[in-house]
Amino acid sequence: MQRLVSYRSEFPILERKVYLNSCSLGALPRAGMAAVQAFLDEWAMDGAAAWERWLKKLTRLREFYAKLLGVTPPEIAIVPSVSGALSAIASCLDYRARPRVVSSDLDFPTLLYQWQAKAPAVQLVRAATPDGVRIPLEEYEQLIDDRTALVAVSHVLYSSHWLQDISALARMAHARGAYLLVDVYHSAGVVPVDLIAMGADFAVGGSLKWLCGGPGTAFLYVRRDLVQALFPTVTGWLAHADPFAFSTELDYAPDAARFHSGSPAVGSIYAAHAGLEIILEAGVAAIRDRVADLTDYLTAECLDRGWILRSPLDRAERGGAVFIQSDRPAALAQRLLEDGIVVDARGPCLRVSPHFYNTPGDLEALVNSLAQ
Repeated sequence: MQRLVSYRSEFPILERKVYLNSCSLGALPRAGMAAVQAFLDEWAMDGAAAWERWLKKLTRLREFYAKLLGVTPPEIAIVPSVSGALSAIASCLDYRARPRVVSSDLDFPTLLYQWQAKAPAVQLVRAATPDGVRIPLEEYEQLIDDRTALVAVSHVLYSSHWLQDISALARMAHARGAYLLVDVYHSAGVVPVDLIAMGADFAVGGSLKWLCGGPGTAFLYVRRDLVQALFPTVTGWLAHADPFAFSTELDYAPDAARFHSGSPAVGSIYAAHAGLEIILEAGVAAIRDRVADLTDYLTAECLDRGWILRSPLDRAERGGAVFIQSDRPAALAQRLLEDGIVVDARGPCLRVSPHFYNTPGDLEALVNSLAQ
């Protein structure tokens, strides 16, 4: 994995800190800094004439996300956030005959709020967790029925980094006539994602975390054969089949671009493009192996010291983070920060998320600081 370690020089924060918080915010690469500066230079020098170049960058980003996810560019829309993507999908569904959405207690709040806000027209039902780490498949199976419009789940649970069996969940949903939406924000870039093999109908995610692209840019996948049957009511001028015709009549784009909204945040698109280019060059399969090795090392070190973990012990079941239980996680995270070590606190745990640019030495520094 020496090839991956060579990327360390690409990330300036690693010169000053032990950065172990990639599943909250991926480290900014030098290429991302340069890309944002290029956007600013184009804006300063060309003004509105730069729009043609900027929209080509958006098209290129759709291609990059498609490659990452194992799909085609026409199935990808660029959106400002997962919240916007969920709102667009939610606006397409008919809840009269199928008012239920199935999710879980361990999903990120955004995935739950979307459907809670639509009550009483939508009934959100949540699979329960027996241990705070995982959701057994049978918990979902008991809830998915002929009233279910959508099963909305995470590939990797943000609160434990349990890696879910999305293919099995897709089969359950489809057997009852429901759609399957998967949130891949905590997996894309650190775990290989093949949405076709998974059987997903929709997927959402973004560049903020493992893709090292910062905030302001996210993606929405819509399965090719569904696109033209869906008409989002959360929309904007860029969703038109010919946006620069400036027609006063809405004519949806024939592909997933119909899920676009208003003018995109071009600076963040440039940053997202730069980060994603590095991830694709490094290779997600190689990144997966590297991060699994690092989290195996950390898991073993924690267990040797008798520390309680609330993340999977088996690398095949774990995403990219290790959760160390504590009665004062926020205080510990702050104390580590004073030592130049960046992690975060989630619930009753410290969440440690190394990326491919980290080394065992980074984790050794963390363990030593915690032990003290």
